[in-house]
Amino acid sequence: MRARRSVRPVHALAGILLAAALALAGCSGADSSDSGSGSDSAALSEAKEGAPGGAADSDGGAAGKQATTAPTLPTSHIIRTAELTVQVKDVPKALEAARTTTENAGGYVGKESTSRDEQGAEETRVTLRVPVDQYDEVLAELEGAGKLVERTAKAQDVTDQVVDVESRIKTQRASVARIRELMDRATKLSDVVTLEGELSSRQADLEALLARQASLKDRTSLATITLSLSEKPVAKAAEDDDPGVMDALSGGWDAFVSMLRWIVVALAAILPFAAVLGLLLLAWLRLIRPRLPRRPAPASASTALGPLPVARPAPTGDQGGEQD
Repeated sequence: MRARRSVRPVHALAGILLAAALALAGCSGADSSDSGSGSDSAALSEAKEGAPGGAADSDGGAAGKQATTAPTLPTSHIIRTAELTVQVKDVPKALEAARTTTENAGGYVGKESTSRDEQGAEETRVTLRVPVDQYDEVLAELEGAGKLVERTAKAQDVTDQVVDVESRIKTQRASVARIRELMDRATKLSDVVTLEGELSSRQADLEALLARQASLKDRTSLATITLSLSEKPVAKAAEDDDPGVMDALSGGWDAFVSMLRWIVVALAAILPFAAVLGLLLLAWLRLIRPRLPRRPAPASASTALGPLPVARPAPTGDQGGEQD
């Protein structure tokens, strides 16, 4: 009886330990299954995001991408030109200052022309090329060199042209490369000649596109400023515009002179034709007309009908008396 009582507690303790071990094993298995399912779902979401269209399927991924990546805007290509007319006291000094300003900004001086009027006033017209990022600063400094008389500025957007030329250059280069590959594999002389002609034509088109691209790059990277420097003040319009007696006389004299000028011009235009007509008339009278046969003179009435009776004078009174 004592042996049975001692065995029962041992069996009870073993059952408790076994139940505790099973409970711990169940908890660890549940944790491992949860972590495995979590890793599988994360891998699946990453695969969806990496696959084409995965970002559109998951709203959270799309929102994250929109928040992290900013939209890329196309680069603008603008041609900037300006024309300035500035009145200064000393043209050579102002021109030297404009050259210094342009060179300090990283540009250069292009075409330049200088002239003097009848009064001896000097006038210079110069073309300046400056970088686009320094365009506004250079323009403001040139305007402050003297009295600004006139200013004109233009901006032309050529972004579409630049993009189109770049795309056509890529296509043309690929076309030239294909022609070269065909030439390397050609075996017939006729095929080689034909491919060489096609290659020359496409290379010429490619060079033309490259030249146009270089021109657009130069015009968009460097702004053009045409500066006119003058010492002569701008003439002001007269305050009284009503015509007077002297204005009327001057206008009438100008009209008379203009009329005489047009008459002289008309006579000068007609003179060659009159000279030719005079020569023709002189030749007719001196050379051709004397050689023409002359027509006989018309017969008189006496020769055609015989002698006409002659009227006798009437007898006088003395003659009648003698006859009696």
